[in-house]
Amino acid sequence: MAITRHTEGEANTSAARAEWASRETHNETRDLLARDANAFLHQSLSSPCLSTIAKAEGIWIEDTSGRRFMDFHGNSVHHIGYGHPRLVQAVKDQIDALPFSPRRFTNDVSVTLAERLGQIAPGTLNRVLFTTGGSDAVEVALRLARAATGRFKTISFWDAFHGAGFGASSVGGEATFRSHIAGPLLPGAEHVAPFHCYHCAYGHPGPETCALACAKMVEFALAREGDVAAVIAEPMRAVPVVPPPGYWQAVQAACRKHGALLIMDEIPTGLGKTGRMFAFDHDGIEPDIVVLGKALGGGMLPIAGIIARDDLNVAGDFAIGHYTHEKNPVTARAALTTLDIIEDEGLVDRSATLGAHAQDRLKDALHDHPYVGDIRGRGLMFGVEIVTDRDSRTPDPDRAERIYYACLDKGLSFKISAGSVLTLSPPLVISEADLDTALDIVIDATKAQV
Repeated sequence: MAITRHTEGEANTSAARAEWASRETHNETRDLLARDANAFLHQSLSSPCLSTIAKAEGIWIEDTSGRRFMDFHGNSVHHIGYGHPRLVQAVKDQIDALPFSPRRFTNDVSVTLAERLGQIAPGTLNRVLFTTGGSDAVEVALRLARAATGRFKTISFWDAFHGAGFGASSVGGEATFRSHIAGPLLPGAEHVAPFHCYHCAYGHPGPETCALACAKMVEFALAREGDVAAVIAEPMRAVPVVPPPGYWQAVQAACRKHGALLIMDEIPTGLGKTGRMFAFDHDGIEPDIVVLGKALGGGMLPIAGIIARDDLNVAGDFAIGHYTHEKNPVTARAALTTLDIIEDEGLVDRSATLGAHAQDRLKDALHDHPYVGDIRGRGLMFGVEIVTDRDSRTPDPDRAERIYYACLDKGLSFKISAGSVLTLSPPLVISEADLDTALDIVIDATKAQV
């Protein structure tokens, strides 16, 4: 396994990356990178790789040359850290007790997990279906919306990410997953501009509040299309971007007015990452379908799924998600134990507390930095925007990349999003001392770029 490519759309030949790679002298690491490059199909954002991983434990990853990094990316799977002892033991015990369950048979642990998710979710969100990955879960949600409404169109947002599958990339809005594909994507996938326009982001006055202006774009599209099955969106962008107050309430009202379902993609943001169990809890709404994934498997096993309103249980005559591992007892045990750990260790509240502390420290240290724009986020998903100057807020990818590699040299790995946002997403189990160490690294590296 290799450290994930960190900059969206970054070329493999960037100067900073090339300089980092040129310093690699450890034979085992260099040989494994060469084997990786020769074995895997190359694609943007994943291969060739930056480095290797030999060990992952708690908040730490370690490469084959012995270098250790605090992992503030983790592909959003590591809420409870890597290799949580309680999870390791639970998975071992489940493998001994029941390692697999063929479809059309059921098992206690899978049913218990489905019931538990229905209890965690608000209102009448209590019907569940599991998949092996988030992209598949998004497509199940889209199929269910079609079955429930008799419509096929969707409205989603430019720049959004919902997965790499054909349907998921159709409703997604990132160019990386939509470009250079021969032929059309899924028909009926309409897009509108996302929240976080210039006015939303920086508080510049406009003729009306930004929340209403942005949400009215969604309502305009719903009214003009007239036959939309669902609006699908991330409640908070993982880049990260926080919606303006009242935004989702206005969008939900528009969905109800025009008969469209509201699907919230909580794959990276759910299960406590933002300081609430679900990111949409911050916004006072109750969606019709919720999509979960990533951290649900405890940073160990792949499992995702949807939670839908009880009255959307209308697809019994259709196959909306037939998966070999639909009720796999081992992945279900991993998810159930992960939920137990999140609850028993108070990780949702911990995320809120530590996240507020982190943003306060960053804002205090960098508020007047000439190349820092916005500092934003919720809970333990927050970021620092690197810009050419504070007035124009023009992204500065080169400077952001230099900061990234300076941090990597000091033992901190994270992701650069949207070209120049230092995106920091530590595990919810991180100690305050380790968090402060990481923040010191980011602050020092950023200040060194004056």
